Amino acid sequence: MRTIIWFFYFWIILFRYFPVLYRIKKLDREGRGEERDQLMERSVSAWAHSLLRVAGVQVEVSGIENIPTGPVVFVSNHQGNFDIPILLAHLDRPHGFVAKIETQKIPFIRSWMKYLRCVFLDRSNPRQAMSAIGQAAHTIQEGKPIILFPEGTRSRMGNQLLPFKGGTFKSAVRAKCPIVPCALIDSYKPFDEKSIAPVTVKLIYLPPICYEEYKQLKTPEIADIVKTKIEEAIRQYS
Repeated sequence: MRTIIWFFYFWIILFRYFPVLYRIKKLDREGRGEERDQLMERSVSAWAHSLLRVAGVQVEVSGIENIPTGPVVFVSNHQGNFDIPILLAHLDRPHGFVAKIETQKIPFIRSWMKYLRCVFLDRSNPRQAMSAIGQAAHTIQEGKPIILFPEGTRSRMGNQLLPFKGGTFKSAVRAKCPIVPCALIDSYKPFDEKSIAPVTVKLIYLPPICYEEYKQLKTPEIADIVKTKIEEAIRQYS
């Protein structure tokens, strides 16, 4: 029953936010970027919190003090469907993320993703993928942090991680910014039995890796370092 209620709520709340999206588009056309971003961030944060609340998902957050000011990339493991709402609700403010290009086909969602400054990646098209990496780096340099999921897809392996793809880190290298590893623990559990169940999830922000620490490394080496840090955090806090 909770699952049916949640999916019903998911679409109802999207329709309820349609007037807000219209207002955001209007502010964008009028060149009122600061007001647009403030409204968008408030709305997305409230939306993400409400999805977690209706699902009964509690989030224990630690390491907020590790988030630096200025351009930054957040790198998270990817366990389940609730990872994005969890991160959108529990960062300093909602940020964009690199997503599969297929998500552009989802009605309403794609418009919100546009104003979050999300980047759409088509891994089957190398030229488009390189363009997306450049777009992500430019967004980061403008002071709009990006969330990366270097596993490329949900692990479906509980708290175990899939290999991290080195190419994911090219945007951080181009932007010359700190990388903040994020460890999600038990975020697969709300959908563990193909139905939504109330659980407690942990989200840990680890100390940032400064550009000076990784600028001489190849991207697969950066991926291994970040993956190891997240694995160690999961072992420690599970």
